[in-house]
Order: sequence, then structure tokens, then C-alpha cells
Amino acid sequence: MSLSAKLDSIDLRILDLLQQDATLQIADIAAQVGLSATPCWRRIQRLKDAGVITRQVALLDPQKVNVGVTVFVSVRTNNHTQAWLEEFRAAVQAIPEVVEFYRMSGEVDYLLRVVVPDIAAYDRVYKRLIASTPLHDVSSSFAMEELKLTTALPLSYVQ
Repeated sequence: MSLSAKLDSIDLRILDLLQQDATLQIADIAAQVGLSATPCWRRIQRLKDAGVITRQVALLDPQKVNVGVTVFVSVRTNNHTQAWLEEFRAAVQAIPEVVEFYRMSGEVDYLLRVVVPDIAAYDRVYKRLIASTPLHDVSSSFAMEELKLTTALPLSYVQ
């Protein structure tokens, strides 16, 4: 039986609280879920050990670190070999401005989310990307306005 089948309502509440603020003290989390500190800490450790909680990070304001421009980059290729994919994956992972990278179904093969300070910086990223491996088509869309951004995953699907 997987851990997800063993998550109860207290585990889900703990996960919800940590997704909102991972800096909460154990005592504060425990009080909000109706546990004492030690059992709450044990539950959090179990969630970490099981890989449900994969890491805890600080989220930065893109404007304050001068990467306020978001670009979605669609990539199509005619080469679908494993060797090509490994080369392309390594090239993309070496570009720090690429903050998300997905292999897609449908007409687009790969989708990247890139953050940069301006169009000129994106052009430099674009040139690195197209120099890395042969690509059939690269299409860029600049986000005009961020309407929703969250790192919190929905927990209503946990059974």
C-alpha cells in the first residue's frame, strides 16, 4: 500500500499548512492540527521520508531579483531519439533562466518557462538554446500579466 493511501485528514492539513508557509514552527502546526509537537514532528518526518515532502525552499519575488519577464517557449523537433533527448535535456538544464521544462504531447514537443529581465536577455537564452541541439521550430510567447501563480498542489485528490 502506498503512503498516499495512508494519508489522513491531519496529514493533509499539515501538508496544506506547509505549502502555505514552510517556515511555520512545529508547535504552531501542531496547535493548528490538534496534535502535540512530537507526534506532529513525527508525521512531518514520515512525509519527508516517504517523499511526499520533497524539499523546502524560499520563493523569491521575480521583480526584486530582476527576472520579471516570463517567456513560454514551445520547441518542436524532428529528432526523437534518446541520444538527442539526453543532449537537449543537458543543454536546457545548463540554462539557469529555464525554470520549468516539460516534454509534451500534441503538436509541441517541449515547453519551457524562462524568466529574464528583458527581451535582450531572452535573446541570449534563445541563442544558447538553438545552438545546443538541432531544433525544427522554436516559438516564444511573452506573458503579459501573471493572473495566478502557486506552488501549492491541490490535496483534494488524495485518497
